[in-house]
Amino acid sequence: MTGAPLLTVRGVETYYGKIIALRGVDIDVNEGEIVTLIGANGAGKSTLMMTIFGEPRARSGAITFDGHDITNLPPHEIARLGIAQSPEGRRIFSRMTVFENLQMGAALRGNATFQSDLERVFAIFPRLKERAQQRGGTLSGGEQQMLAIGRALMSRPRLLLLDEPSLGLAPLVVKLIFDVIRDLNRQEGLTVFLVEQNAYHALRLAHRGYVLVNGSVTMSGEGRELLARPEVRAAYLEGGH
Repeated sequence: MTGAPLLTVRGVETYYGKIIALRGVDIDVNEGEIVTLIGANGAGKSTLMMTIFGEPRARSGAITFDGHDITNLPPHEIARLGIAQSPEGRRIFSRMTVFENLQMGAALRGNATFQSDLERVFAIFPRLKERAQQRGGTLSGGEQQMLAIGRALMSRPRLLLLDEPSLGLAPLVVKLIFDVIRDLNRQEGLTVFLVEQNAYHALRLAHRGYVLVNGSVTMSGEGRELLARPEVRAAYLEGGH
């Protein structure tokens, strides 16, 4: 069951210099939901993810998380409130081991729950346990994505921001990643905001979705309802999934 609004984005505009990247974006993510944002390359999807996390800042509009106005907070304070991000391109610490990367994810929480959080991540991604002493940069793309998500989970977030988790991965690994997201949501009630180019997988997984075109939200609705819309199919699904 989904609950009250956890994340609210209202009228957000973000600029890079004089170029407007987001144009009055309105989005809601309710507690316990998986919400996805789909759109073409350059639509502004990753910009919205980064703006929620405070870098770059919204030039206008407001972002609220669990009743707190986070529009102008620095990223570390946003993280402390219970938002974690698995960024586009994974951005793991390539010279650090898997274990050290996971330690970095837990830095805000301190040591009290570290061991149990570590065991939870290893249960979700057994491959990471096998690779615990291996440097992040020597992992496969799929293993690096597991590590990026695992690192985010180490902070015990209430909201997980996932930016293009399937990018560049083999279909079997994509299925594994999406199964993990579904299980975290169903079994633990984790709220997930997912930016994804793979519209088919994302809309099948999500409770609700938004379509972003040139920095503006042009459509929203239940995931499977959007999946069935001819204009969504034509723009994002024709020629295969």
